[in-house]
Amino acid sequence: MPPKFITIDTAEKLEALMAESETHPVFLFKHSDSCGISLDVLEQLEAVNGDVHIVTVQNDRDISNAVAERLAIRHASPQAFVIKNGIPVYHATHYGIDPDAISDKLHE
Repeated sequence: MPPKFITIDTAEKLEALMAESETHPVFLFKHSDSCGISLDVLEQLEAVNGDVHIVTVQNDRDISNAVAERLAIRHASPQAFVIKNGIPVYHATHYGIDPDAISDKLHE
């Protein structure tokens, strides 16, 4: 079954996602709709076994910046995080993003 893609475009949605990470790992993807690498990685994420929460950096720069600040990891795009208890347990950028590794972390 393909993953469900869920847009994170408000501070409230980001806070809800962080709260959800307290009960189980969640996946957050920072996507650039003007970057070929990001578009390619986005297609690869169809293989993730779990929900894909997505921030499109051109549309929601403030949310993208809030993610960088909250997780204390410098912004990149594409950028992938699996977050558990509000802390990244997986982080990768560009072609280092591995859908299988993300799925594994979501189900640990």
